Parts: sequence; structure tokens; C-alpha cells
Amino acid sequence: MPAGFMQARFMPARFRQIRFMQVKFMQIRFRLTLLIALTLLAGCALLAGSPPPGPEQVRPAVVAGSFYPADPKELAAMVDGFIARANVPEPKGELIAVVAPHAGYTFSGAVAGHSYAMLKGRPTHRVVVIAPSHFEAFSFTSVYDGDAYITPLGKVPVDKEFARKLVSLNPELQLSSHGHTPTAEGPEHALEDQLPFLQRALGDFQLVPIVMGEQSYEASRSLGVALAKLILGTDTLIVASSDLSHYHPYDEAVTIDGKTLNAVGEYDYLTLSDNFATRTWEACGGAPIVAAMIAAERLGATRAQVIKYANSGDVTGDRSRVVGYGAVALIKEEDHRDSTPKFSLTSSEKRQLLQIARKSVESAVREDKTYELPPDLPASLMQDRGAFVTLKENGDLRGCIGYTVARQPLAQTVRDVAAFAALRDPRFRPVVAGELSQLKYEVSVLSPLHHVSDTNQIKVGEHGLMIVKGRSRGLFLPQVAPEQHWDRATLLDETAIKAGLPPKAWRDKNADLFTFSAVVFGEEEISRDLTNQVPSFPTPRARPGEPVPGSPQR
Repeated sequence: MPAGFMQARFMPARFRQIRFMQVKFMQIRFRLTLLIALTLLAGCALLAGSPPPGPEQVRPAVVAGSFYPADPKELAAMVDGFIARANVPEPKGELIAVVAPHAGYTFSGAVAGHSYAMLKGRPTHRVVVIAPSHFEAFSFTSVYDGDAYITPLGKVPVDKEFARKLVSLNPELQLSSHGHTPTAEGPEHALEDQLPFLQRALGDFQLVPIVMGEQSYEASRSLGVALAKLILGTDTLIVASSDLSHYHPYDEAVTIDGKTLNAVGEYDYLTLSDNFATRTWEACGGAPIVAAMIAAERLGATRAQVIKYANSGDVTGDRSRVVGYGAVALIKEEDHRDSTPKFSLTSSEKRQLLQIARKSVESAVREDKTYELPPDLPASLMQDRGAFVTLKENGDLRGCIGYTVARQPLAQTVRDVAAFAALRDPRFRPVVAGELSQLKYEVSVLSPLHHVSDTNQIKVGEHGLMIVKGRSRGLFLPQVAPEQHWDRATLLDETAIKAGLPPKAWRDKNADLFTFSAVVFGEEEISRDLTNQVPSFPTPRARPGEPVPGSPQR
């Protein structure tokens, strides 16, 4: 027998027990080693059968070398120069969003520098850039589904977690490459154009790239509301990418852009959206501007400050066909006080408007002609303002139609809506010539529209009220509630009913309420300003009906 066997057999009991334990330990260790090896082999087999991870999806710098320099050093020096030369005010509060142009840097870079100079000292780890789609048509808002954008200055990573959360909040927002990936029609520049400025102003940050294919108010609202929900409490900046009017003569462009920027400064984004939709005003990124204003307002912004305006004619000297550019900051002020000057009219200007209303009706009824406005009207009557004209006969309502938004000069608005009130108010038969001498005229000139976040802000008799829910709208002038002896709750219900909605639709999270004041004056009382006092009018016999399209009745 082998010696070892014999030795083991005749070992003392204590040594045989130790040897047994050693053998047992070696068996356990062998089994564990085998188990680990088999596990590793199985893992390798699984990996061998799986596709390798895909390449990173990076959106290239497609307009480098055309809209801005492709050389990193040249680009950095150019952008730094634009920002350094911008003379901007110190923000009195927290900067929530900016509007910046997106043309070639030679043309719009100086104005964009003003937008980004406002970022000095602002801690920002995430930037949401909202841009329009110039080339590709699609019916939703596209949140980039890739990993990064790239410029000559380096790669900008996409905040993919934020993007996923954002699109989960509304079906109109989708993860997509539409509007981001270059197409046969052309490479989209509006979003990319902002990135070198952000890279030089902020350094490292995460990007949420958004391109809007749909330009409606509803699309802007959906995006703005969703952004506000996710951004609240974070150090996130919003950038709206937009130029202004396109290819008008210099003076005409200045006039159009002045009206647009005035509405921005008044924070009247509903009028902006309506006038962009009708091409009354122009901004290729109008929907991004409105979306940014809605989001910023819900994040506490109380002021829209126009920092800089210029157009391409200021750069090239060619004033025949220019493109407008604006820099705007949306700020949450520490101590907000409404410094907007209140609109007013002199007694002479009120008389002129009443004469225009009367002559317009007489010309339309007697001759079926549009009244020609007199030349050299005062500047106040040539400002774009919403207005209504009310006609009364023997103390009873005979017609009332108006424009809620400031779409044309006040004198022209009064002329047009006066004729509409006489001939197109669906609640009444058209006025005939025999009634003209019996008509009394009242004009209501509207202030800008302001969104209501708390219904307790609504002051019956001082505020007119408008509800917007989807394509449905309803409005009452300030004087209607006192005429009807309505309290605030009744006014809210009746305004919803006027829009064709259920009475409590104003409580719907998808409904927006807007207030406005009005300067109201008639032939019997030439000066009555509802901003300061509550009016008293005879109760109309007819219940307000559906408005003429684009011209809600009171």
C-alpha cells in the first residue's frame, strides 16, 4: 500500500480530524472557483451574442464657415469681442431667459452679444435653447434625441434625462431629430448659432435643444408650461432664438420691429402670438419667443427688458431690404413695480375718434364705402391699439364689435370696427340710413393683455376679461360686469360661456385668463377712464352672441 495511505490510516485521531477539514476546505474552494469560471464564461457568451454599443449621436456644426468662423481661435475672438463691446444694464433681479438673434455673426453678432453679456455672473449648468425650423416641416415640438451638439469650440452634451422628462409632460413634445439633423432643403442654423456664444459666456453646461415645428399659441403654451414645471428651483437658463422682420425697407422694418418689441416690453405675449400668426408683425422665431415668455412668467419673471435693437442695414449700409434683430432679457425683479406708462387721450383726441366712428358708419351705411381717414392725425391715434366701438339707439345696445389685439393704428381700428358694429354684429339686423341720426357712439381703447395667475387679481368694473382655451375665446369689456350686476365669480362663468365653454372652464389647467383695462368715452360723457373708476351703463337688451372671426364682441 502506498505509504501515504498507511500513514493517514494510522494517524492519531486529532490529526485525522485536521486533515479531513483541510480536504473539505479544498473541495469547497474548488467548487467556488468552478462556479465563478462558469459565470464568467456565460457572461462572455452573452456579450458575444449582443450587438456592440452604438456610436454617440452627435449633431455636427453644419453652418461653421458660413454663419460664423470655422477656426476655433477666430471664432472665440469674434464672440468675445461682441460680448465685451456690449454695454448692458445690470439685471435688477434674476435673469430667467434671453432672446437672441440667429443670423450670420457679421450681421447679428453685435446684437447677440448684448443678450449674452447679460449672463455675466449667472450660475448656469443647463441651457434650454428654443429655435424655429426654417427648412423642415413637422407638426410638433422636437426635443433632440441625440447625445450632443458640436461646434468648432467643442462638444456640448445634451441633458438627456431632462429631455425625457420634458416630453413626458405633453404629447405635443417629442424626442426627435426632426429640425436638428440637416435635410436636403438645408441645414438648420437657428439653434446652432447660439452655441458658440453660450460656450464663451458660460463655459461648461448641459444643453436641451428644442426646435418648434408648430408655431401656434397652443404649441408655445404647451412648451412654456412644461418647461416651467421642470425648471423651477434649478439654475437653468432659457434662450429663445429669433430674428425679427425680414426684407423690408429700413424705415418700415424699424416701425414693424418697434411694434413687436413694444409688445414684448409690455409682456403681452397673446397679442404677439396673434399678430405673428396673421403676419401683422414678423419674427421667424415668434413661437420660441412666446414659449420663453410663458415659461419665464410662470417662473416668476415680472419684466421684459429690450436691451438692444438693430438691423442688417446698420451693418452693411444697404437699407433697401433689411432683417431686424433684438436682444431681450426676461427678469424676475426683486422689487417689481409696474412702470409702464398708462395710455391716455386728450379730450380733442377722443372727439376725433368719435367723429371717425360716426363718419365710418355713415359712409358704410349710405354709400357702402370705407371712410378715408384724415391726414396728419396725432401720434397717439397712430399707435397700434385694440379697441371696440359700441352703438346705442334710444339707450339700447345696437351693436358692438372690436379688435382685442393691437394689430393696426388706433384710428384705423376705430374706423373699421365701427362699420362692423353697424353692419356685421350677428345679434342685430344691419343699421339702415333712417337710424343714423338716432345712434350714439362709445369707444373703448384697450390696454395690453396680461395673464392672470390668480383670479383674486381680477377687479370687477376695472378689468375686462378674456378666456383662451385651445381655439375657443370669449371676452367682456370692463363696463359689462357692472351693467349686468355681476360679481367676480359670475364674470368668470359668463366669460367661459361667451367662449362656448362650460361655465367652470376657467378652472381648467389648459385655460388661460387675461385682463385688460380700457379708456372708455362716449358722445354724452366725453371723458371716462375705467382704469380709475367704475362705469355705469344701461343694461343691454340683447345677450352677447358669437363674435365676428378675429373681432370678438364685448
